[in-house]
Amino acid sequence: MSNTTFLDSSWSELDEDAVRYARALAMDAVQKVGNGHPGTAMALAPVAYLLFQKVLRHDPSDPSWIARDRFILSCGHSSLTLYIQLFLGGFGLELEDLKEFRTWGSLTPGHPEFGHTKGVETTTGPLGQGLANGVGMAMASRFRRGLLDPNPQSGKSIFDQNIWVLASDGDLQEGVSAEASSLAGVQALGNLKVIYDDNRISIEGDTHLAFTEDVSARYRAYGWEVFDVDTLLSGDVDRAGLTTAIDKALAISDRPVLIRLKSVIAWPAPQARNTAKSHGSALGADEVAAAKKELGLDPTEFFAISDQVLNHTRSLISRGKRLRDGWNKDFSQWAKDNPERAELLDRLSAGLLPKTWDSDLPTFEPGKSVATRKASGDVIQSLAARLPELWGGSADLADSNNTPIHSSKSFLPVGSAMKSADPYGRNIHFGIREHAMGAIANGIALFGLSRIYVGTFLVFSDYMRGAVRLSALMNLPVTYIWSHDSIGLGEDGPTHQPIEHVAALRAIPNLAVIRPADANETLYAWRRLIQQPAPSALLLSRQNLPVLSGTDSEGVARGAYVLGDFFAEGSTSLQAILIATGSELHLALDAAKAMIAQGVSTRVVSAPSLEWFRQMPKQYQDSVLPPSIRARVSVEAAVAQGWHEWIGDAGVALSLEHFGASASAEVLFEKFGFTVERICSAIKESLVKVKAQ
Repeated sequence: MSNTTFLDSSWSELDEDAVRYARALAMDAVQKVGNGHPGTAMALAPVAYLLFQKVLRHDPSDPSWIARDRFILSCGHSSLTLYIQLFLGGFGLELEDLKEFRTWGSLTPGHPEFGHTKGVETTTGPLGQGLANGVGMAMASRFRRGLLDPNPQSGKSIFDQNIWVLASDGDLQEGVSAEASSLAGVQALGNLKVIYDDNRISIEGDTHLAFTEDVSARYRAYGWEVFDVDTLLSGDVDRAGLTTAIDKALAISDRPVLIRLKSVIAWPAPQARNTAKSHGSALGADEVAAAKKELGLDPTEFFAISDQVLNHTRSLISRGKRLRDGWNKDFSQWAKDNPERAELLDRLSAGLLPKTWDSDLPTFEPGKSVATRKASGDVIQSLAARLPELWGGSADLADSNNTPIHSSKSFLPVGSAMKSADPYGRNIHFGIREHAMGAIANGIALFGLSRIYVGTFLVFSDYMRGAVRLSALMNLPVTYIWSHDSIGLGEDGPTHQPIEHVAALRAIPNLAVIRPADANETLYAWRRLIQQPAPSALLLSRQNLPVLSGTDSEGVARGAYVLGDFFAEGSTSLQAILIATGSELHLALDAAKAMIAQGVSTRVVSAPSLEWFRQMPKQYQDSVLPPSIRARVSVEAAVAQGWHEWIGDAGVALSLEHFGASASAEVLFEKFGFTVERICSAIKESLVKVKAQ
């Protein structure tokens, strides 16, 4: 049986009035600002109203209530679909906010933004991402169930919630949604319910110009349950048909559900309905007036709603309180029966780590040789032993990325034929679906109460960049583990050797890119990122690297630090600075030592994260890179883009401005000039530049 809160399927005249006003408000908001997407918001007004008023378990007085169902507007361009329901339901938006739609500083930006408007569960707009976020939320809900209440039958736990997604033709055309939907079927996510608005209209016109497949058949092939709901003869949404489909969806708990809903965009506008223009343009004053007449509303009124209707829709606040009060009673009993799990929930809700979280972290002895991907895997094992909320996986490269938690089984549903299956396992198998993996990880992070990491090769970060950008935009604590970080991966050749990727990732605002130079710097990077939840990218080596002496935990946390000053005989002042990251740092050390014999005193700076370093006070930055020392060389086996900020106009960037080749790491580093001799030459070149200026 379902834990449905779908209590009243009847539609009163006040409900119909609310939908009429919702459609008019969508037209008015776009007309006022002169741009936006009115058509879908008009067509889907009864769908969103039904969900918000009668289906979803939520509390407008506390949009972050832990027991709430989630609603994702994957078609984020139709943001008014969501904003109007947040206004009607009493979530904090008022009529003035709708009047300020898409204007500076408003709570109603063009696309919904997580953290900006109460009731918005995720930032949507890049199509397909919201649906994939929903898959992540559904997975996170099951994982949280395992942490807090694993024993009750499906639908019987206070931590069972549904994830509702409203998606468009555009969402289902994007490859990321196909990747995520396929995995959702494998995972048998019975708490995921997607309503697909099949209106056959996009910006270029009829979607059959490019999209003619049988979507229902495709989703059935994924392992989803599918219900089809046609439009009424008038072109309006079939309330009864949709209600029946939702009832059936709520009764299903062993697989995800797609409700394929036929609609007419911009209904009931007489000229604009079923046109591409209504997708992304204001309808025009005459068409707005005509549509209001069709709705039985006064065409001379703008942003209108009757007090009676608003009082009716805001009774949702009372409904939310009743749901909340009932849940609180059940929660109190659960906490009494499960004191240790209740304590865990308190810690996770507060975003705290246990006092002994770092007591078993590994150490790595200088003189040994360890790949940083291997060091990261060792750290994960230690963290996982202390942090039950930590979980993650890879895009079919787990053993290469060193991402598995060895003490746990695979996150797979009840009934899976795989021997390693556990519905609450901590190892996620994303399959070869990098983009979906990133978007799903965002959904997991948005759901909260766990810490997620995901892995693949650095070169394939290109495949998931859209999701990574949204991690940064929403400031989500997703840890990206990207191994095989340079030409040092060797014989796989240029298709797998990242060249421009480090710079490209550094270009994303609010993403910390960390390229540790050895095993201990990898440990120190994990130590910081686990304590300061934010989007982070660990770039790790395939090849073994020497464990260095003098690496510093606090220095890594600051992004860059002085690893050593090497003075020529009789010298007391520095003449040059070497700045290096990752596998090139030990070469910089050897070069600095070689420069002693040539009478050049050199500082070696390890710079694992330029983003973290940029956050430091200017005083600290100048202590590491004194402005008086202008002879500087950066050493990184990637494009030099971005380095001139730190090396200045007299600096030399030792970089790689072309693609790699297939050979061993040792051969490639030599052939491409990442040698002690080349670094020493670069120092001399920079010194000459300083003298010439």
